[in-house]
Amino acid sequence: MSVFLVVLMYATWSSIFSLGKIALQYSPPVFLTGFRMLFAGILLVGFLAIRKPKSLKVGKKLIFPLIILSFFSIYITNILEFWGLQYLSAAKTCFIYGLSPFIAAILSYIHFKEKINGRKLFGMMIGFAGFIPVLLMQSGSEDLFSAFSFLSWPEIAIMGAAFFSIYGWVLLRMVVKDDAISPLLANGYSMLLGGTLALFHSTFVESWNPLPIASGQTSAFISIVLVITLVSNILCYNLYGYMLKKFTATFLSFMGLLSPVFASFSGWLIIGERPSWVIFASTGVVSLGLFVIYKAELKQGYIKTKTTGSEPVSA
Repeated sequence: MSVFLVVLMYATWSSIFSLGKIALQYSPPVFLTGFRMLFAGILLVGFLAIRKPKSLKVGKKLIFPLIILSFFSIYITNILEFWGLQYLSAAKTCFIYGLSPFIAAILSYIHFKEKINGRKLFGMMIGFAGFIPVLLMQSGSEDLFSAFSFLSWPEIAIMGAAFFSIYGWVLLRMVVKDDAISPLLANGYSMLLGGTLALFHSTFVESWNPLPIASGQTSAFISIVLVITLVSNILCYNLYGYMLKKFTATFLSFMGLLSPVFASFSGWLIIGERPSWVIFASTGVVSLGLFVIYKAELKQGYIKTKTTGSEPVSA
């Protein structure tokens, strides 16, 4: 059941890339990040203030990790993501996020001493090979921002977003793994701080006249941000925090490699992007790497197979 929830989470989450491209028609990336995250943070912390006001207190040891989580996972990650998304398809953006497992494996090794054995390394090599054809795909808008022979700045921005996102998730796992703070509160505080920082940044780099929203599109902008916030920030962020208690960041990241398939379909249905057979084929190759990684982590004992008491059994 837990694995099914992971798949459902990514199927839902992948639609955010298409919705994000719509939101970018109404607002620039930094303001969009700040408005969305601040709104989500207010909802989460406000909910906890009403339901569990005593839970809002956090220990001094958690303040610095929450600040780092806010800066990397919320502020840096989303600004890079939305900037790159302006020039890439939703499916390709989602696919590049699939670099996360390689980053997660390294960071989990550093922070949690999770070993990278030969089988896991082999799976990572298979997965990385699947990325090459997609990275070689270049659209006209990407050519305008070419950085190297086969990489554009938008692609590099999304790679950076993937790195900082995983670093943030690893920090979140460190914060919530001992139940010192709930994933809901950790996400709420980090979104409040990260969103505030992004809005402050926006005042220096984007035109506020009076707000950086396309003329006559305020209602449309608020509506799309509301949908993105409810699906991503409220549902998927917190479901991911819950799943971090049952699976490693490495495994969850590899499961995310299935997202480009869902993103291709949602991009086609929502914004009319034509699905690419290259992304489907590459996803199959990378998914093979996922299977090898999954089997290796099961053998190493990093994925729980049973829980005690009334907790559900997880794969």
